[in-house]
Amino acid sequence: MKIEREVNGTTLIVKPSGRLETTTAPELQAVIDNELTDVSDLSIDMEQLEYVSSAGLRVLLSATKKMQAKNGNMKIQNVRPEVLEVFKITGFDVILTIE
Repeated sequence: MKIEREVNGTTLIVKPSGRLETTTAPELQAVIDNELTDVSDLSIDMEQLEYVSSAGLRVLLSATKKMQAKNGNMKIQNVRPEVLEVFKITGFDVILTIE
């Protein structure tokens, strides 16, 4: 998995590509953990993300909780249909802010 990141003011934009699964989820977790300090908004652009496993869902849930704890906002953008289906099956479409 490749992860691009960009900070625009107080917004962190993370763009993972490939598969977010057991072996790659720690990479995304590390990016989020290391770069949330000075941001109030987190945007995860999933345009290039092909698959999300339960390990990836844990990372997204963790990020949501971290942003809520600091009164920040998190949104998911450009979700592919196959990933959106995983969100719907697991109920994450209700938990996450998806645009």
